[in-house]
Amino acid sequence: MGRKIWFLTGNIGKVEEAREHLTPLGYEVSQLIVPKDAIIEPQSDSITDVAMAKIEQAKSHLPSGDNSKDMLMIEDAGLFIDSLSGFPGVYSSYVHQTIGCEGIIKLLSHLTTEDSVRLASLRSAEFRAVTVLWDDGEVYVGNGKCPGYISTSIVEGNGFGYDPIFVPYDLDSAGDSLSAGEYGEVSTHGSPFGGVEITTKKKFSHRSRALNDLFNQLPSA
Repeated sequence: MGRKIWFLTGNIGKVEEAREHLTPLGYEVSQLIVPKDAIIEPQSDSITDVAMAKIEQAKSHLPSGDNSKDMLMIEDAGLFIDSLSGFPGVYSSYVHQTIGCEGIIKLLSHLTTEDSVRLASLRSAEFRAVTVLWDDGEVYVGNGKCPGYISTSIVEGNGFGYDPIFVPYDLDSAGDSLSAGEYGEVSTHGSPFGGVEITTKKKFSHRSRALNDLFNQLPSA
């Protein structure tokens, strides 16, 4: 059995996704759950700084404490809207709980046009994710993003969070994001994530890209 990585998250789906990538490298991934309010959210406009602060607080909650030889992993993500100077960013979860997708739509209601390419530029945004891994004092950081724009209406269906209003830019044959108005091999055809199947959404996943960026830095266990 390889080295153990404790993933601090309340989402078992994220743990399973990490296992898919890390088990072949010889790592064992387990979910780390800490008491409610044990981790204080720092005040910062950087998701990397937030994740690093959480890592420092979470180390003492490892089964063997700060001196554990196990590894600790944390992920943080947010929606950054260009016309709102990056808002909601690190506050994405709180903003979604308070004003929801409806509130974001209202904030951007003045940015409308019949030109679809111009609309995508005016309402441009991107999901960003960072995955941080702590290994006995050494820290690895993986980053991922999914650029796109905010739709003018809410699409109910699949997904969660801001999925009902976020439309990703198309992907080329290599899986890289294109610019507004460019057509690629993979597309939601102007539909927000909330209106497409989960298998399609995964191809754009900023979280998967952050995990892959992190995993490419790790040696085999």
